[in-house]
Amino acid sequence: MNNRVLVAYATYAGSTQEVAVEIGKMLGERGFSVDVIPVLEQPQVDDYQFVLIGSAVYGSKWRSEAVDFVETNQVALRGVPVALFSVCLAGLAKDEATLPKRLAIFDPVRPLVQPAAEVLFAGKVDRRGVSLFLPGWLAQFFPTLDFRDWNQIRSWAQTVFV
Repeated sequence: MNNRVLVAYATYAGSTQEVAVEIGKMLGERGFSVDVIPVLEQPQVDDYQFVLIGSAVYGSKWRSEAVDFVETNQVALRGVPVALFSVCLAGLAKDEATLPKRLAIFDPVRPLVQPAAEVLFAGKVDRRGVSLFLPGWLAQFFPTLDFRDWNQIRSWAQTVFV
């Protein structure tokens, strides 16, 4: 398989980057040629047959650089299959009743790309992430809590774009 895949991501504390790298690894095992690149590096979408875009979520919103990347590349992204993923605490919830509200995280970018797939992954909370909400002196006492389900992430990467 010669298909090139871009996994573009926006992260704050590194959790989303780690998820993106794992997705890239799984896609590579499926035979895809994969590049995992931060959206801040402005990868050229035209060079790929499939694009996955992921972002950390704070305050129920994608990082601004991820939204900017989609807006800047929306014409090119309409020419390839696109999948979206978010890494956030909303990924912990599993009930169907709140799913539409949780998937609203994608509302700012969904109309720009018409994604083939969307998924929420639970994230990781550490002192750096907590410092967005708490004063630094208080954040230093917060333990790292990793809620990422690596089996779910790998499973999704095995089935996306099948």
